[in-house]
Amino acid sequence: MSALLKASGLWKSFADRAVLRGVSLELNQHEVVALIGASGSGKSTLLRCLNLLEPIDDGQILLDGQDISDPRIDENAVRARFGIVFQAYNLFPHLSVQQNITLASRVVHRMPRREADARALALLERVGLADKVDEHPDRLSGGQQQRVAIARAIATDPEVLLLDEITSALDPELVGDVLALVRELAGEGATILMATHEMAFAREIADRVVFLDAGTIIEQGTPTAVFGSPREARTREFLARLPA
Repeated sequence: MSALLKASGLWKSFADRAVLRGVSLELNQHEVVALIGASGSGKSTLLRCLNLLEPIDDGQILLDGQDISDPRIDENAVRARFGIVFQAYNLFPHLSVQQNITLASRVVHRMPRREADARALALLERVGLADKVDEHPDRLSGGQQQRVAIARAIATDPEVLLLDEITSALDPELVGDVLALVRELAGEGATILMATHEMAFAREIADRVVFLDAGTIIEQGTPTAVFGSPREARTREFLARLPA
């Protein structure tokens, strides 16, 4: 099976510090892959490079067979094929919840306003926030803002959903609602690449776990293999330092 998203030999540096060091990764359609690793290992940078929010220094990225790392590519058209959810929500504070969700649908995908509004309301019903349709983000809790951000990301039916540590900014009691929504999306066949520090959740939901360390993929495999019997000493050391 050919990969829906394929990165080959990605290098990315900031000033003289290499953050990604020849990373190669494949993501198949309907697959859920969890990126794990310590802070600073390159997880967020990898996600931002894959949807062209950050330019790569070397390597190649293919999306459904198309070379999206070609400098002649229309970057905005490529980003429209992804949905991304950031750890800090990144909602527009001057827009209402509904306007945040419909912005990309209307402006990028040229969806008629009535259709975009109807889809936004349906998504808000789904995430339990239909009563917040006209609120602004500063009137919502962190968990509510993150559920709005997920609704915004899936409103355009993206080919790939990128999730960047989406629970790290949340109070512990709010994490469950957000993870339940991701679990639901995965069960419906979404293609998801998620950077996460929620190891129990990664074990439960991921088809494959990828351990990134200092910009290099050290090990990858099924959750049972990576968490239960890791092959590499660095993987064992990382997992041993995590809370039980």
